[in-house]
Amino acid sequence: MTAIQSPAASTVSSIVSSNTRSLLTCAVVAAPLWAVVSLAQAFTREGFDLTRHPLSVLSNGSLGWLQITNFLVAGVLTIAGAVGLRRALHGTPGGTWAPRLVGVNGLGMIAAAVFVMDPADGFPVGTPAGMPQTLSWHSYGHMAAGSIAFIALIAACYVLGRHFSRAGNRVHAVASRVAGTALLVGNGWAMTGGKAGSLTLAVGAITAMLWVSVVAARYRRGV
Repeated sequence: MTAIQSPAASTVSSIVSSNTRSLLTCAVVAAPLWAVVSLAQAFTREGFDLTRHPLSVLSNGSLGWLQITNFLVAGVLTIAGAVGLRRALHGTPGGTWAPRLVGVNGLGMIAAAVFVMDPADGFPVGTPAGMPQTLSWHSYGHMAAGSIAFIALIAACYVLGRHFSRAGNRVHAVASRVAGTALLVGNGWAMTGGKAGSLTLAVGAITAMLWVSVVAARYRRGV
C-alpha cells in the first residue's frame, strides 16, 4: 500500500523548498557582489593601490559609504545564506558547523562595516604616507572583526572539505581545502608584513568567499 501525499502537505513542502532556494541564492550572490564592488573601487578610486592598501580602507573618504554598505549587504546575505546551507546540509557530515561558521563570517562582515579602518599610507588622497602611529578604537574593532570573519571562513572551508570527502566527492573536497588554505596563507602573509600582503589577502579572501558561493549554488540546484 502506497502513502498518498495530500495537496496541503505537497504545498508546504514546496514552500519550504522555495524558501531554502531563496536563502541559498543569498549565499550565491554575496561573494561575487562584494568582490565586484570592492575591486571596481580598487581600480577606480584615486590613490588606492591594492598592493599597499587592504580593501577595507575603501570605507574611508567621500565614497567610503560604498564599501561600508558593501560590507553590510554582503554580511546580511551571508547570514541568510548560512541558514539555507544549514537546511541543505542537515544531517550530513559538517552539516552543523559549516553553516554556523559561514554565519559567523557574515556577522564579522557586518561588524567590519560598523568599525571602520583608519585611513593609511596615502589613502584617501591627502593621508600621510605609511601606517598611522596610533590606531583608533574603531580601527582595532575592525581588525578584531576581520580576524573573526577570516578564521570562521577558513574553518568553514576545511569543514566543507571534510563534508565532501565523506560524501566521496574528491574534487570538491580538494577545492574546499585549497580555498581555505588560500585565505590562511594570504592573511598570514599580510599579517607578517609580507610584500604586497594586502593583495595576497584580497586574493585569499575572495577565493574562499567565492567557494562558499559555489557550494551554495551546487546545493541550490538540488533543493
